[in-house]
Amino acid sequence: MSAGIVNVRRDVDDKFYRYRMPLLLTKIEGKGNGIKTVVPNMSDVARALSRPPTYPTKFFGCELGAQTSFDEKNDRYIVNGAHDATKLRELLDVFIDKFVLCKSCKNPETDLIITKNDEIIRNCKACGERTGVDMRHKLTTFILKNPPKASSKKNKGTKKASGDGSPSPSANGNGHENGDAADEAAGSDDELTKRIKAEAAELNDNAAITKDDWSVDTSTHAVKARVKAVESSMAAIALGGDDDSDEDVDSPYSQLGRWIEENRDSGPVEIYKMAEEFGIAKKHKTVQIIAQALFTANIVAEIPKYSLLFAKMVTSEKHQKSLLGGIERLVGTTYPTLIPAVPKILMEFYQADIIEEDLVKQWGTHVSKKYVDKETSKKVRKASEPFLKWLEEADDSDEDEGDD
Repeated sequence: MSAGIVNVRRDVDDKFYRYRMPLLLTKIEGKGNGIKTVVPNMSDVARALSRPPTYPTKFFGCELGAQTSFDEKNDRYIVNGAHDATKLRELLDVFIDKFVLCKSCKNPETDLIITKNDEIIRNCKACGERTGVDMRHKLTTFILKNPPKASSKKNKGTKKASGDGSPSPSANGNGHENGDAADEAAGSDDELTKRIKAEAAELNDNAAITKDDWSVDTSTHAVKARVKAVESSMAAIALGGDDDSDEDVDSPYSQLGRWIEENRDSGPVEIYKMAEEFGIAKKHKTVQIIAQALFTANIVAEIPKYSLLFAKMVTSEKHQKSLLGGIERLVGTTYPTLIPAVPKILMEFYQADIIEEDLVKQWGTHVSKKYVDKETSKKVRKASEPFLKWLEEADDSDEDEGDD
């Protein structure tokens, strides 16, 4: 049986409270001196809190004076001794208060940042305040030795390689966006380019895109000429809500957005070449802009046509989040009548292997004002519930088959 869902702040008695997490479960194993408490859903709980599962596990050990152990590969988090679920849930509340909630607004939408002076700061994405944690707590020593990154940069291929959907090593908050992941993405360009060319050649409802299309004039002069031709008639696409600062009408993102709006029928190959020419083909924000500018009210039918383009460009969790952000703006602001179609839209991207199950589950249950206002975000993510329910039922079905 799957765990119940509770508010991240269990003192908040509001069934519409937007921040939710699985109810912490425990399982006692062994006997005598070898008795231990396993937390089977620690990864799910930690993911809802945007913290590595090792942090709350180690916190339990600090508070109980018990040894802890982690087997991240097999997703096992253990506290030595017999501890009932009620006690650990109460300790989890303390952990959330000390290391998750913003001290100013009590919102759990925070990241942990380590300063140059080895101070641990809670950076709140809701109110913008930065508040410190109690550096006297023993857990801070563990955090300093196992620091979190700004965000988990889990490579899509890494998760698939696990086979069972268990978190990859980068899912503990210690992943890196550059380095190996970037090299892997760069190394796969040739193969994906060929796939995009093949897909583009089969698009019957657009002008045929042949091999020669790849050699279209994309020199700086030619690009500027094409952009200038549409700038006079196209308003700047709305870009706010990202941590990138180039939001003026002359930024490469604005120019690419305007060009796509004017040239939607140009096809996936040409769009990618333009993003490359602007120098932003690898940027996560580019995915958001393409989603906003490219799709229309007929998005469900349009996604398959551009699935290989997004498969090529979406190479990290941050790219996936930007894609969802662009969709959130498209259906929440540009085409509000599309909100009921959110499950179908998510299904198209999911079946094309562009967005991952764990990430879309987290997105669907965490309202954010990053891309739209919170009320609109709440409507869009509320609309995703049928798709999230389908994912849960699919997981339950897989578990039942395994038991059989």
